[in-house]
Amino acid sequence: MSGESEVAHRSVLLAESLEALSVNGGGIYIDGTFGRGGHAAAILEVLGPDGRLLAIDKDPEAVAAAEQRFAGDSRFSIERGSFAMLGEFVESRGWSGRVDGILLDLGVSSPQLDDARRGFSFLNDGPLDMRMDPDSGESAADWLARAGDREIAEVLKRYGEERFAKRIARAIVEARDEKPLTTTRQLAEVVAAAHPAWEKHKHPATRSFQAIRIYINRELEDVEAVLAQSVDALAPGGRLAVISFHSLEDRLVKRFIRDQVRGDQLPHDLPVMHVETNAKMKSLGKAIRASRDEVDENPRARSAVLRVAERLA
Repeated sequence: MSGESEVAHRSVLLAESLEALSVNGGGIYIDGTFGRGGHAAAILEVLGPDGRLLAIDKDPEAVAAAEQRFAGDSRFSIERGSFAMLGEFVESRGWSGRVDGILLDLGVSSPQLDDARRGFSFLNDGPLDMRMDPDSGESAADWLARAGDREIAEVLKRYGEERFAKRIARAIVEARDEKPLTTTRQLAEVVAAAHPAWEKHKHPATRSFQAIRIYINRELEDVEAVLAQSVDALAPGGRLAVISFHSLEDRLVKRFIRDQVRGDQLPHDLPVMHVETNAKMKSLGKAIRASRDEVDENPRARSAVLRVAERLA
């Protein structure tokens, strides 16, 4: 089993996230994606004895790491599950409308990517799994074994923005009909052979692996769900900070914040002279990206985008 020392993890935009949350010592905070606890540890350093931090993670290994790392800290608790369950977790604690900050670090964590057993990466050969929660849902191998080429192509196009989705999907079906696809290396080789236009400095399987992972884990659906629940969870003045790693996630976050800033929109032809604003949030500045120094130290930070919004009264 890979340990923390074997699988390094660097929290992206750590200082920027902490500043965005504007943590106060007695506040209530939620880390929606614990990972290996870099952001959580930074929040706990600022929290006083009356502060509270709830972490959430689908991954049982992340939950085990959290329970070990913060054992005995009464300010900290963790729930195993999707952050799409945020509303449920908040309500069960009586925190609705009282949360001072919610941090969401979207996508797959470095330990998951780097651990070949998890099947997320084409760089390390391992079982073709890709589930963030290995005890729940269908693995990538099982889905690819049953899905038709049209369904596979639609996933590759929608979630990976893969231009050659149909061609790759046909190749996957042809390959699996000859021999089941059970490892990441098998899938990466099939995709690479089918891909007619390799992008410079990018493995030809990058988009396909991203697409399948997002689909298997219902990542975009979960993002939409947690964003919708965040407003009622936050206290007036509470902050929502979201780190995205690809354009599909960032579009959802950007659109959500925009809609909350605008409030409910009346039809253009409605004869109303004056309408009180019913905006629920305000956007705090432009999107924040990792510094050149951070990208040099951690290349995975290159695509990170942090957006921040604040709940209005």
